[in-house]
Amino acid sequence: MREHARILLVDDDLVDCEAVVRAFKTHKVVNPMFVAHDGVEALEFLRREGAFADPGVAPTPSLILMDLKMPRMDGLECLTEIKNDPDLCHIPVIMFTSSRKEEDVVASYKHGAASFITKPVTFDKLLSTIRTFDLYWTLSELP
Repeated sequence: MREHARILLVDDDLVDCEAVVRAFKTHKVVNPMFVAHDGVEALEFLRREGAFADPGVAPTPSLILMDLKMPRMDGLECLTEIKNDPDLCHIPVIMFTSSRKEEDVVASYKHGAASFITKPVTFDKLLSTIRTFDLYWTLSELP
């Protein structure tokens, strides 16, 4: 990815978060990555509310990796909020989830997702996915 691009990972599963961060580091993707653990926290981060009021703590991400199934506010609800917010709607949101359900794919794109990627089960496959993800977003123009 481009060096200036910041990533917001939104996922309630700490093991998945650690694996994704580790896969990015292993693949030498050096972009700053920030983590929110559900949709509510993600919106607080994006809107710089509460603990995230300082822009140094919560810089605007260049893209968002969003899990689908989370407590308090799930990925689709958060995606809808982001895409309905004129200050946030330009940020690409990639649904990055273990779901393989067709209705989740359709709903994600309907609500404005830029992509839908199913999380791989093994770390080797996660590395391969991150390698492809990195290549795609290196070639893509980000706002």
